[in-house]
Amino acid sequence: MGGVSTVGDRADRVDRVPKQDRSRATRQRLLEAAVACLAEHGWAGSTVSVVAERAGVSRGAAQHHFPTREDLFTAAVEYVAEERSTALRALFPEGAAGDRRAVVSALVDLYTGPLFRAALHLWVAASNEDQLGPRVTELEARVGRETHRIAVDLLGVDESRPGARETVQGVLDMARGLGLANLLTDDAGRRERVVAQWARLLDEALD
Repeated sequence: MGGVSTVGDRADRVDRVPKQDRSRATRQRLLEAAVACLAEHGWAGSTVSVVAERAGVSRGAAQHHFPTREDLFTAAVEYVAEERSTALRALFPEGAAGDRRAVVSALVDLYTGPLFRAALHLWVAASNEDQLGPRVTELEARVGRETHRIAVDLLGVDESRPGARETVQGVLDMARGLGLANLLTDDAGRRERVVAQWARLLDEALD
């Protein structure tokens, strides 16, 4: 009996693995579709049905993974934010080697891509949605802390020095501002000049 039970358990596990893989793949498609919808259509045009259709799954499958619209979109922005943090670190696997201009440019890219556009739509919605507001506020605080830690590491900043923390935060605020400007026009040329100037200022302030 023990041998039969073990074989049965093993077979059950084999059956479950593909289902788990499919479930993860479905969840990821939904998250990516939600971010794309937010970036393209804003909060008002990004319903669960629209996201499910874009992801190629049924509305029921979407609600199985994310029971509410708020669950779906806060998870989507968090997912991509984490992916962007990972990608930012991956740009400098051996460290930035003192190339602060490259780091500032990468930070600016973080705020001028589809994640920031999607997050901005979510912020606007959160300002008017009581259920969404606290969740987005908590999420953004967590993402902000992580981005700050990454920036400190890559820029080689000693935060025990007076003003160092505020200097890093100023870089992130500048990058966010450039991201806002990029929503209306593609001003890549101006961004490059701003990035170069900020890198020079950082070298003067932090060395």
